[in-house]
Amino acid sequence: MSIQSEFRKLNYLTFRNIKLYFKDKMTFLVSLITPLILLVLFIVFLKSTYEDSLLSITQGFNLDQNIINAFTGGWLFSSVLATSCITVAFCSGMMVIDKINNASIDFMVSPVKKSTLQLSYVLANLFSTLIIAFVLLAIGLIYLACVGFYLSFVDFLLIIFTIVITSLFGTILANIIWSFTRSQGVVSGVCTLVSALYGFICGAYMPINTLGKGMQNFVSLLPGTYSTVLFRQGFLNGTLNEMKKTLPQEMVDAIATAFDTKMTFFGHEVSTLALILVITISSIILLGVFVLINSFKKNAKSQTKKRPNCKN
Repeated sequence: MSIQSEFRKLNYLTFRNIKLYFKDKMTFLVSLITPLILLVLFIVFLKSTYEDSLLSITQGFNLDQNIINAFTGGWLFSSVLATSCITVAFCSGMMVIDKINNASIDFMVSPVKKSTLQLSYVLANLFSTLIIAFVLLAIGLIYLACVGFYLSFVDFLLIIFTIVITSLFGTILANIIWSFTRSQGVVSGVCTLVSALYGFICGAYMPINTLGKGMQNFVSLLPGTYSTVLFRQGFLNGTLNEMKKTLPQEMVDAIATAFDTKMTFFGHEVSTLALILVITISSIILLGVFVLINSFKKNAKSQTKKRPNCKN
């Protein structure tokens, strides 16, 4: 009965946090800054830039326009999802909002376990991120269906998996940071910083191969880069396979390398399985860190309560 009671409380708190996030229009809009920036950049000049880069590699060959449109569209939505799964996770958490509004004080005197409350924040954060990510995916699939659709069922499964694991990674990382934060200014600053900076360091705004060698080595140490490459493979592998009917294998390989569907770690090519393992293991490690932090804070609070008050 106790387990069922805690489960009902967890469900209620999770849905409560999700509703509060979508109800707060400003927080919702801030979390969508990065995908909106990418969409505007794509409409203004990125599409033509990608097309010019692609055509410069395939000089002398007549590449079908549908393939070009599918390739540039796949690049766009792989970038949008790679960034959104992280930036939305950072901006959709309700933990700090409850601290600022003193709702956390009410929870402390309510019959809700702290572990249940913390788990509700993580789940609500994750579900909110997934909702937005899957809406963006649906928009991307509709766009590709209109301009050129070459995704296979395996590609689609890879995209789904990458959305889930990247959202989980971003959610846990965000909640670790929010565990030490009680200021709205810090939250706004971190959300703005992540929204502005993450697109550059994960290779969403420009191919990683266009960066300097030192920067390439640096971003190869970041788990988010691996999820970006997984998104690239999910959206672009089908288009690259279609290109093989027209272009030589060497040219297709050059395109794959130039547009980040292949990744190297200090000169060694990283397989798809290795990409999956890196982002998955990183998420598990972060989860362990989050559990340890909350266990430590719980023990520290218990020791403080047990400590006797000394009066002079």
